[in-house]
Amino acid sequence: MQNESMTRWQRSLAAYTDRHVLQVLALGFSSGLPLLLTYSTLSAWLATAGIRRATIGAFALVGTAYALKFLWSPVIDRLPPPLPLGRRRGWGITIQIVLMAAALGLGACDPKRNLLLMSALALLVAFLSASQDIVIDAWRIEILPLDLQGPGAAMIQTGYRIGMLIAGAGALAIAARAGWFAAYATMAALLGVGMLVFLFGPEPRVRAEISDRGRGHGWSAVRDWLSTAVVGPFGDFTCRPFWLLILLIIIDYKLGEGMTGVMSTPLYIALGFTLSEIAVVSKIFGFFSIVLGALLGGVVTVRFGLVRSLVLCGILQAAGNLFFVLQAVGGHRIGYLALCVTAENITGGMAGTALVTYISSLCSPAFTATQYALLGSLAVLGRTVVASTGGWLSEAIGWVPFFVLTTMASLPALLLLVWIERRTTMQSDRTRAVASLAGERNL
Repeated sequence: MQNESMTRWQRSLAAYTDRHVLQVLALGFSSGLPLLLTYSTLSAWLATAGIRRATIGAFALVGTAYALKFLWSPVIDRLPPPLPLGRRRGWGITIQIVLMAAALGLGACDPKRNLLLMSALALLVAFLSASQDIVIDAWRIEILPLDLQGPGAAMIQTGYRIGMLIAGAGALAIAARAGWFAAYATMAALLGVGMLVFLFGPEPRVRAEISDRGRGHGWSAVRDWLSTAVVGPFGDFTCRPFWLLILLIIIDYKLGEGMTGVMSTPLYIALGFTLSEIAVVSKIFGFFSIVLGALLGGVVTVRFGLVRSLVLCGILQAAGNLFFVLQAVGGHRIGYLALCVTAENITGGMAGTALVTYISSLCSPAFTATQYALLGSLAVLGRTVVASTGGWLSEAIGWVPFFVLTTMASLPALLLLVWIERRTTMQSDRTRAVASLAGERNL
Protein backbone atom coordinates (compact mmCIF):
# COMPACT_ATOMS: atom_id res chain seq x y z
CA MET A 1 0.00 0.00 0.00
CA GLN A 2 2.86 2.34 0.87
CA ASN A 3 4.60 1.57 -2.44
CA GLU A 4 1.37 2.27 -4.32
CA SER A 5 1.01 5.61 -2.53
CA MET A 6 4.63 6.52 -3.37
CA THR A 7 4.00 5.62 -7.01
CA ARG A 8 1.03 7.99 -7.13
CA TRP A 9 3.09 10.82 -5.68
CA GLN A 10 5.87 10.09 -8.17
CA ARG A 11 3.37 10.23 -11.04
CA SER A 12 2.11 13.54 -9.70
CA LEU A 13 5.64 14.98 -9.64
CA ALA A 14 6.42 13.52 -13.09
CA ALA A 15 3.65 15.69 -14.55
CA TYR A 16 6.06 18.63 -14.37
CA THR A 17 8.33 16.99 -16.94
CA ASP A 18 5.62 16.96 -19.62
CA ARG A 19 6.69 18.97 -22.67
CA HIS A 20 3.57 21.12 -22.81
CA VAL A 21 3.67 21.80 -19.06
CA LEU A 22 7.25 23.09 -19.45
CA GLN A 23 6.09 25.28 -22.33
CA VAL A 24 3.48 26.77 -20.01
CA LEU A 25 6.33 27.76 -17.65
CA ALA A 26 7.92 29.79 -20.46
CA LEU A 27 4.60 31.44 -21.31
CA GLY A 28 4.06 32.27 -17.63
CA PHE A 29 7.44 33.99 -17.64
CA SER A 30 6.40 36.14 -20.62
CA SER A 31 3.08 36.85 -18.90
CA GLY A 32 4.64 38.15 -15.68
CA LEU A 33 7.45 40.13 -17.30
CA PRO A 34 5.52 43.22 -18.58
CA LEU A 35 3.53 43.79 -15.37
CA LEU A 36 6.20 45.59 -13.36
CA LEU A 37 7.38 47.53 -16.42
CA THR A 38 4.27 49.66 -15.97
CA TYR A 39 4.10 49.37 -12.18
CA SER A 40 6.87 49.39 -9.57
CA THR A 41 9.81 49.46 -12.03
CA LEU A 42 8.26 52.38 -13.89
CA SER A 43 7.54 54.10 -10.56
CA ALA A 44 11.20 53.76 -9.59
CA TRP A 45 12.25 55.29 -12.93
CA LEU A 46 9.89 58.23 -12.53
CA ALA A 47 10.97 58.79 -8.93
CA THR A 48 14.67 58.90 -9.85
CA ALA A 49 13.80 61.39 -12.59
CA GLY A 50 12.23 63.72 -10.04
CA ILE A 51 8.61 63.33 -11.14
CA ARG A 52 6.01 64.38 -8.56
CA ARG A 53 4.55 61.63 -6.38
CA ALA A 54 0.99 62.50 -7.38
CA THR A 55 1.90 61.96 -11.03
CA ILE A 56 3.67 58.67 -10.24
CA GLY A 57 0.58 57.46 -8.41
CA ALA A 58 -1.62 58.36 -11.38
CA PHE A 59 0.44 56.02 -13.58
CA ALA A 60 -0.91 53.09 -11.55
CA LEU A 61 -4.25 53.57 -13.33
CA VAL A 62 -2.86 51.86 -16.42
CA GLY A 63 -3.16 48.61 -14.47
CA THR A 64 -6.96 48.68 -14.85
CA ALA A 65 -6.41 47.02 -18.23
CA TYR A 66 -5.81 43.73 -16.40
CA ALA A 67 -9.16 43.93 -14.61
CA LEU A 68 -11.06 44.88 -17.77
CA LYS A 69 -9.51 42.44 -20.23
CA PHE A 70 -12.72 40.41 -20.41
CA LEU A 71 -14.23 43.31 -22.39
CA TRP A 72 -12.09 42.64 -25.47
CA SER A 73 -11.46 38.92 -24.94
CA PRO A 74 -14.33 38.01 -27.35
CA VAL A 75 -12.39 39.67 -30.18
CA ILE A 76 -9.35 37.47 -29.51
CA ASP A 77 -11.55 34.44 -28.95
CA ARG A 78 -13.58 34.68 -32.17
CA LEU A 79 -11.92 36.81 -34.86
CA PRO A 80 -9.18 35.45 -37.15
CA PRO A 81 -5.70 36.65 -36.09
CA PRO A 82 -3.64 38.96 -38.34
CA LEU A 83 -1.00 36.23 -38.72
CA PRO A 84 -2.40 32.99 -40.22
CA LEU A 85 -0.72 30.65 -37.74
CA GLY A 86 -3.80 29.36 -35.96
CA ARG A 87 -6.27 31.01 -33.62
CA ARG A 88 -4.01 31.03 -30.52
CA ARG A 89 -0.53 31.11 -32.04
CA GLY A 90 -1.48 33.80 -34.57
CA TRP A 91 -2.88 36.16 -31.96
CA GLY A 92 -0.10 35.34 -29.49
CA ILE A 93 2.76 36.18 -31.86
CA THR A 94 1.00 39.29 -33.19
CA ILE A 95 0.44 40.69 -29.71
CA GLN A 96 3.97 39.84 -28.55
CA ILE A 97 5.60 41.58 -31.54
CA VAL A 98 3.68 44.79 -30.84
CA LEU A 99 4.30 44.41 -27.09
CA MET A 100 8.07 44.19 -27.61
CA ALA A 101 7.98 47.31 -29.78
CA ALA A 102 5.87 49.19 -27.19
CA ALA A 103 8.26 48.22 -24.37
CA LEU A 104 11.20 49.47 -26.45
CA GLY A 105 9.37 52.72 -27.14
CA LEU A 106 8.60 53.17 -23.46
CA GLY A 107 12.24 52.61 -22.56
CA ALA A 108 13.35 55.21 -25.11
CA CYS A 109 11.27 57.98 -23.50
CA ASP A 110 12.60 60.77 -21.32
CA PRO A 111 10.29 61.29 -18.31
CA LYS A 112 11.19 64.98 -18.10
CA ARG A 113 10.37 65.67 -21.76
CA ASN A 114 7.94 62.99 -22.94
CA LEU A 115 5.75 62.31 -19.92
CA LEU A 116 2.49 62.36 -21.91
CA LEU A 117 3.89 60.01 -24.54
CA MET A 118 5.29 57.86 -21.77
CA SER A 119 1.85 57.52 -20.17
CA ALA A 120 0.31 56.54 -23.51
CA LEU A 121 2.98 53.90 -24.12
CA ALA A 122 2.61 52.57 -20.56
CA LEU A 123 -1.12 52.18 -21.16
CA LEU A 124 -0.40 50.42 -24.46
CA VAL A 125 2.06 48.04 -22.77
CA ALA A 126 -0.51 47.21 -20.07
CA PHE A 127 -3.25 46.68 -22.68
CA LEU A 128 -1.04 44.38 -24.78
CA SER A 129 0.18 42.54 -21.68
CA ALA A 130 -3.42 41.87 -20.60
CA SER A 131 -4.24 40.76 -24.16
CA GLN A 132 -1.25 38.43 -24.11
CA ASP A 133 -2.59 36.91 -20.88
CA ILE A 134 -5.91 36.17 -22.61
CA VAL A 135 -4.15 34.18 -25.34
CA ILE A 136 -1.75 32.41 -22.97
CA ASP A 137 -4.52 31.27 -20.62
CA ALA A 138 -6.60 30.01 -23.55
CA TRP A 139 -3.61 28.14 -25.06
CA ARG A 140 -2.77 26.56 -21.69
CA ILE A 141 -6.31 25.35 -21.07
CA GLU A 142 -6.77 23.98 -24.59
CA ILE A 143 -3.38 22.30 -25.02
CA LEU A 144 -3.31 20.45 -21.67
CA PRO A 145 -5.48 17.41 -20.92
CA LEU A 146 -7.62 17.51 -17.79
CA ASP A 147 -5.12 15.58 -15.64
CA LEU A 148 -2.37 18.15 -16.40
CA GLN A 149 -4.42 21.28 -15.73
CA GLY A 150 -3.19 21.38 -12.12
CA PRO A 151 0.54 21.25 -12.99
CA GLY A 152 -0.15 23.71 -15.81
CA ALA A 153 -1.75 26.15 -13.36
CA ALA A 154 1.26 25.74 -11.05
CA MET A 155 3.70 26.38 -13.89
CA ILE A 156 1.88 29.48 -15.13
CA GLN A 157 2.08 30.97 -11.63
CA THR A 158 5.73 29.94 -11.19
CA GLY A 159 6.75 31.43 -14.53
CA TYR A 160 4.74 34.55 -13.74
CA ARG A 161 6.58 35.08 -10.45
CA ILE A 162 9.97 34.55 -12.09
CA GLY A 163 9.05 37.07 -14.78
CA MET A 164 8.02 39.59 -12.13
CA LEU A 165 11.31 39.06 -10.28
CA ILE A 166 13.33 39.67 -13.45
CA ALA A 167 11.28 42.75 -14.41
CA GLY A 168 11.60 44.08 -10.86
CA ALA A 169 14.97 43.41 -9.27
CA GLY A 170 16.60 42.48 -12.59
CA ALA A 171 15.50 45.61 -14.43
CA LEU A 172 16.57 47.85 -11.54
CA ALA A 173 20.01 46.23 -11.47
CA ILE A 174 20.45 46.75 -15.24
CA ALA A 175 19.21 50.35 -15.01
CA ALA A 176 21.70 51.11 -12.24
CA ARG A 177 24.60 50.04 -14.47
CA ALA A 178 23.51 50.74 -18.05
CA GLY A 179 20.51 53.05 -17.90
CA TRP A 180 16.76 52.68 -18.25
CA PHE A 181 16.67 52.11 -21.99
CA ALA A 182 19.03 49.14 -21.60
CA ALA A 183 16.78 47.77 -18.86
CA TYR A 184 13.60 48.03 -20.91
CA ALA A 185 15.31 46.76 -24.08
CA THR A 186 16.50 43.70 -22.18
CA MET A 187 12.99 43.05 -20.89
CA ALA A 188 11.59 43.44 -24.41
CA ALA A 189 14.09 40.89 -25.71
CA LEU A 190 13.20 38.44 -22.93
CA LEU A 191 9.57 38.51 -24.11
CA GLY A 192 10.89 36.40 -26.96
CA VAL A 193 10.92 33.41 -24.59
CA GLY A 194 7.15 33.16 -24.87
CA MET A 195 7.22 33.88 -28.58
CA LEU A 196 9.41 30.82 -29.13
CA VAL A 197 6.66 28.66 -27.63
CA PHE A 198 4.08 30.08 -30.01
CA LEU A 199 6.48 29.83 -32.97
CA PHE A 200 7.53 26.22 -32.45
CA GLY A 201 4.76 24.88 -30.21
CA PRO A 202 1.53 23.29 -31.45
CA GLU A 203 -1.80 24.95 -32.11
CA PRO A 204 -4.50 23.50 -29.84
CA ARG A 205 -6.78 21.10 -31.67
CA VAL A 206 -9.96 22.89 -30.71
CA ARG A 207 -12.20 23.95 -33.53
CA ALA A 208 -14.43 26.93 -33.09
CA GLU A 209 -16.29 29.16 -35.47
CA ILE A 210 -14.09 32.23 -35.31
CA SER A 211 -15.72 34.36 -37.96
CA ASP A 212 -19.31 35.27 -38.53
CA ARG A 213 -18.75 37.16 -41.75
CA GLY A 214 -21.13 36.34 -44.52
CA ARG A 215 -24.14 35.89 -42.25
CA GLY A 216 -25.36 39.44 -42.67
CA HIS A 217 -24.45 42.97 -43.56
CA GLY A 218 -24.20 46.20 -41.59
CA TRP A 219 -25.95 46.19 -38.23
CA SER A 220 -27.24 42.68 -38.88
CA ALA A 221 -23.66 41.39 -39.08
CA VAL A 222 -22.76 43.30 -35.90
CA ARG A 223 -25.73 41.76 -34.05
CA ASP A 224 -24.79 38.29 -35.28
CA TRP A 225 -21.21 38.72 -34.11
CA LEU A 226 -22.24 40.09 -30.71
CA SER A 227 -24.66 37.20 -30.27
CA THR A 228 -21.97 34.62 -31.00
CA ALA A 229 -18.86 36.23 -29.53
CA VAL A 230 -20.23 38.14 -26.54
CA VAL A 231 -23.59 36.68 -25.53
CA GLY A 232 -22.62 33.12 -26.47
CA PRO A 233 -19.95 32.61 -23.78
CA PHE A 234 -22.24 33.88 -21.02
CA GLY A 235 -25.21 31.89 -22.26
CA ASP A 236 -23.06 28.77 -22.48
CA PHE A 237 -21.87 29.18 -18.90
CA THR A 238 -25.38 29.74 -17.50
CA CYS A 239 -26.45 26.39 -18.95
CA ARG A 240 -24.27 24.63 -16.37
CA PRO A 241 -25.89 23.14 -13.26
CA PHE A 242 -25.39 25.34 -10.18
CA TRP A 243 -23.75 28.07 -12.28
CA LEU A 244 -24.72 30.85 -9.89
CA LEU A 245 -23.28 28.97 -6.92
CA ILE A 246 -20.10 28.37 -8.92
CA LEU A 247 -19.73 32.14 -9.39
CA LEU A 248 -20.11 32.61 -5.64
CA ILE A 249 -17.38 30.02 -5.04
CA ILE A 250 -14.99 31.82 -7.41
CA ILE A 251 -15.66 35.18 -5.77
CA ASP A 252 -15.41 33.92 -2.18
CA TYR A 253 -12.60 31.34 -2.42
CA LYS A 254 -9.73 33.80 -1.86
CA LEU A 255 -11.55 36.58 0.00
CA GLY A 256 -9.80 35.82 3.28
CA GLU A 257 -6.40 35.89 1.62
CA GLY A 258 -7.26 39.20 -0.06
CA MET A 259 -8.25 40.81 3.23
CA THR A 260 -5.09 39.48 4.89
CA GLY A 261 -2.84 40.61 2.06
CA VAL A 262 -4.00 44.21 2.28
CA MET A 263 -3.51 44.46 6.05
CA SER A 264 -0.40 42.31 6.57
CA THR A 265 2.13 45.13 6.08
CA PRO A 266 0.16 47.58 8.29
CA LEU A 267 0.23 44.86 10.98
CA TYR A 268 4.01 44.46 10.66
CA ILE A 269 4.53 48.22 10.90
CA ALA A 270 2.16 48.49 13.88
CA LEU A 271 4.26 45.86 15.65
CA GLY A 272 7.44 47.90 15.12
CA PHE A 273 9.06 46.18 12.14
CA THR A 274 11.09 48.49 9.91
CA LEU A 275 10.57 48.60 6.14
CA SER A 276 14.03 47.08 5.68
CA GLU A 277 13.16 44.12 7.91
CA ILE A 278 9.89 43.55 6.05
CA ALA A 279 11.59 43.83 2.65
CA VAL A 280 14.43 41.43 3.48
CA VAL A 281 12.17 38.77 4.96
CA SER A 282 9.65 39.09 2.11
CA LYS A 283 12.34 38.79 -0.58
CA ILE A 284 14.15 35.86 1.03
CA PHE A 285 11.13 33.85 2.14
CA GLY A 286 8.28 35.29 0.08
CA PHE A 287 9.34 34.50 -3.49
CA PHE A 288 10.57 30.96 -2.95
CA SER A 289 7.70 30.01 -0.66
CA ILE A 290 5.00 31.15 -3.09
CA VAL A 291 6.68 29.25 -5.95
CA LEU A 292 6.90 26.18 -3.71
CA GLY A 293 3.24 26.61 -2.81
CA ALA A 294 2.19 26.87 -6.46
CA LEU A 295 4.12 23.71 -7.38
CA LEU A 296 2.76 21.82 -4.37
CA GLY A 297 -0.74 22.85 -5.41
CA GLY A 298 -0.20 21.25 -8.81
CA VAL A 299 1.02 18.00 -7.24
CA VAL A 300 -1.93 17.90 -4.84
CA THR A 301 -4.39 18.53 -7.68
CA VAL A 302 -3.02 15.58 -9.68
CA ARG A 303 -2.85 13.35 -6.61
CA PHE A 304 -6.29 14.00 -5.08
CA GLY A 305 -8.45 15.34 -7.90
CA LEU A 306 -9.89 18.79 -8.46
CA VAL A 307 -12.67 19.14 -5.88
CA ARG A 308 -10.82 17.49 -2.99
CA SER A 309 -7.75 19.59 -3.79
CA LEU A 310 -9.84 22.76 -3.82
CA VAL A 311 -11.22 21.95 -0.39
CA LEU A 312 -7.86 20.84 1.04
CA CYS A 313 -5.96 23.87 -0.30
CA GLY A 314 -8.79 26.16 0.83
CA ILE A 315 -8.57 24.79 4.37
CA LEU A 316 -4.78 25.20 4.39
CA GLN A 317 -5.12 28.74 3.05
CA ALA A 318 -7.55 29.59 5.87
CA ALA A 319 -5.25 28.00 8.44
CA GLY A 320 -2.36 30.06 7.06
CA ASN A 321 -4.18 33.21 8.16
CA LEU A 322 -3.97 32.02 11.75
CA PHE A 323 -0.23 32.68 11.67
CA PHE A 324 -1.10 36.37 11.60
CA VAL A 325 -2.88 35.84 14.90
CA LEU A 326 0.37 34.37 16.23
CA GLN A 327 2.24 37.38 14.87
CA ALA A 328 -0.21 39.87 16.42
CA VAL A 329 0.05 38.16 19.82
CA GLY A 330 3.82 37.50 19.65
CA GLY A 331 4.76 41.04 18.67
CA HIS A 332 8.07 42.14 17.16
CA ARG A 333 9.86 38.84 16.48
CA ILE A 334 11.76 38.28 13.23
CA GLY A 335 11.27 34.50 13.51
CA TYR A 336 7.50 34.95 13.69
CA LEU A 337 7.63 37.30 10.70
CA ALA A 338 9.54 34.75 8.61
CA LEU A 339 7.12 32.02 9.67
CA CYS A 340 4.12 34.22 8.90
CA VAL A 341 5.37 35.20 5.42
CA THR A 342 6.29 31.61 4.57
CA ALA A 343 2.97 30.14 5.71
CA GLU A 344 0.95 32.81 3.90
CA ASN A 345 2.79 32.34 0.61
CA ILE A 346 2.88 28.54 0.60
CA THR A 347 -0.80 28.12 1.43
CA GLY A 348 -1.81 31.03 -0.81
CA GLY A 349 0.21 29.56 -3.68
CA MET A 350 -1.41 26.15 -3.26
CA ALA A 351 -4.90 27.66 -3.18
CA GLY A 352 -4.08 29.84 -6.19
CA THR A 353 -3.10 26.80 -8.26
CA ALA A 354 -6.25 24.96 -7.22
CA LEU A 355 -8.46 27.93 -8.12
CA VAL A 356 -6.79 28.48 -11.51
CA THR A 357 -7.26 24.79 -12.26
CA TYR A 358 -10.92 24.97 -11.23
CA ILE A 359 -11.63 28.02 -13.39
CA SER A 360 -9.80 26.38 -16.30
CA SER A 361 -11.99 23.29 -16.01
CA LEU A 362 -15.13 25.43 -16.30
CA CYS A 363 -14.23 26.92 -19.69
CA SER A 364 -15.90 25.57 -22.83
CA PRO A 365 -13.54 24.91 -25.79
CA ALA A 366 -15.45 27.32 -28.05
CA PHE A 367 -15.17 30.23 -25.60
CA THR A 368 -12.00 29.51 -23.62
CA ALA A 369 -10.44 32.98 -23.73
CA THR A 370 -13.64 34.90 -22.99
CA GLN A 371 -14.88 32.66 -20.18
CA TYR A 372 -11.50 32.43 -18.43
CA ALA A 373 -10.98 36.21 -18.67
CA LEU A 374 -14.43 36.84 -17.20
CA LEU A 375 -14.19 34.28 -14.37
CA GLY A 376 -10.64 35.34 -13.53
CA SER A 377 -11.73 38.98 -13.38
CA LEU A 378 -14.59 38.05 -11.05
CA ALA A 379 -12.13 36.37 -8.69
CA VAL A 380 -9.89 39.44 -8.64
CA LEU A 381 -12.76 41.91 -8.41
CA GLY A 382 -14.44 40.19 -5.49
CA ARG A 383 -11.17 39.89 -3.59
CA THR A 384 -10.34 43.55 -4.23
CA VAL A 385 -13.73 44.98 -3.26
CA VAL A 386 -13.99 43.07 0.01
CA ALA A 387 -10.31 43.61 0.84
CA SER A 388 -10.89 47.37 0.67
CA THR A 389 -12.88 47.10 3.92
CA GLY A 390 -9.96 45.50 5.76
CA GLY A 391 -8.60 48.73 7.23
CA TRP A 392 -11.95 49.84 8.65
CA LEU A 393 -12.72 46.35 9.98
CA SER A 394 -9.35 45.85 11.67
CA GLU A 395 -9.69 49.22 13.39
CA ALA A 396 -13.20 48.37 14.57
CA ILE A 397 -12.55 44.91 16.03
CA GLY A 398 -8.76 44.73 16.54
CA TRP A 399 -5.99 42.69 14.92
CA VAL A 400 -6.65 39.27 16.46
CA PRO A 401 -10.44 39.15 15.79
CA PHE A 402 -9.81 40.53 12.30
CA PHE A 403 -7.42 37.74 11.30
CA VAL A 404 -9.67 35.12 12.89
CA LEU A 405 -12.47 36.51 10.71
CA THR A 406 -10.31 36.23 7.57
CA THR A 407 -9.77 32.56 8.44
CA MET A 408 -13.53 32.03 8.21
CA ALA A 409 -14.14 34.26 5.17
CA SER A 410 -13.73 31.49 2.59
CA LEU A 411 -15.77 28.92 4.54
CA PRO A 412 -18.94 29.47 2.43
CA ALA A 413 -17.02 28.61 -0.76
CA LEU A 414 -15.71 25.37 0.75
CA LEU A 415 -19.17 24.34 1.98
CA LEU A 416 -20.69 25.10 -1.43
CA LEU A 417 -17.99 23.01 -3.13
CA VAL A 418 -18.78 20.00 -0.92
CA TRP A 419 -22.54 20.45 -1.40
CA ILE A 420 -22.30 20.71 -5.22
CA GLU A 421 -20.01 17.69 -5.37
CA ARG A 422 -22.44 15.59 -3.33
CA ARG A 423 -25.44 16.71 -5.37
CA THR A 424 -23.58 15.99 -8.62
CA THR A 425 -22.58 12.53 -7.36
CA MET A 426 -26.16 11.78 -6.28
CA GLN A 427 -27.51 12.83 -9.67
CA SER A 428 -24.91 10.72 -11.47
CA ASP A 429 -25.78 7.68 -9.33
CA ARG A 430 -29.49 8.24 -9.98
CA THR A 431 -28.88 8.50 -13.74
CA ARG A 432 -26.84 5.30 -13.77
CA ALA A 433 -29.51 3.51 -11.75
CA VAL A 434 -32.24 4.59 -14.17
CA ALA A 435 -30.11 3.54 -17.14
CA SER A 436 -29.39 0.17 -15.52
CA LEU A 437 -33.10 -0.40 -14.79
CA ALA A 438 -34.02 0.48 -18.37
CA GLY A 439 -31.41 -1.98 -19.62
CA GLU A 440 -32.81 -4.77 -17.47
CA ARG A 441 -36.31 -4.09 -18.80
CA ASN A 442 -35.08 -4.26 -22.37
CA LEU A 443 -33.59 -7.65 -21.63
